[in-house]
Amino acid sequence: MRVSSALGDDPQGRPYVPRRSAGDTPYRLSPAIHCDWTHFHSLTEHPLHHAPAGLQDLEQALTLVRGKPFGGRPLPWAEPLAQEMTTRIVDVAHTIAVHRTARSPHHDLSKARRAIACALDIDDTAELLYRDWLRLEAAAANRSGLHTVISRLQHLTHSLNAPLQPETEQLITELLHTTQPHSPTS
Repeated sequence: MRVSSALGDDPQGRPYVPRRSAGDTPYRLSPAIHCDWTHFHSLTEHPLHHAPAGLQDLEQALTLVRGKPFGGRPLPWAEPLAQEMTTRIVDVAHTIAVHRTARSPHHDLSKARRAIACALDIDDTAELLYRDWLRLEAAAANRSGLHTVISRLQHLTHSLNAPLQPETEQLITELLHTTQPHSPTS
């Protein structure tokens, strides 16, 4: 079965893969075909540079993320796209985390936590996200949460056989010396 036949026709009866006019004409997809990446990109293009006004669009974009780009094993032609997608997802999550963790009208640690978790599922080596997570746990006065993040970072550095970035080491030192233990309420 050919791909053009497998994809079928749109609701108006036009093929999703139009017939080529000549044998050397490249295949193309109908403009009726959309993908999550295109939608993600359109949701994040402007708000990424104008947050916090666009936080809702950025958060909506992260709801489109379902697993690593290309399943985590892109073919060689897709590797640059997978890297671009991963970088954009990390940037979006970082932007959300920064604005949702700060004491401001946009403060919402749950939304910050969801963004960080989503992006770490895509790139669990993004040290920038671990710093965001550390700041989030500090903002929540969650000392055990800080230790959880530190443990994950230690595991990461051990498995990658790479040291932490100086910014991360400095942040850990700073937060461990300034964050008070979370006292349970009755």
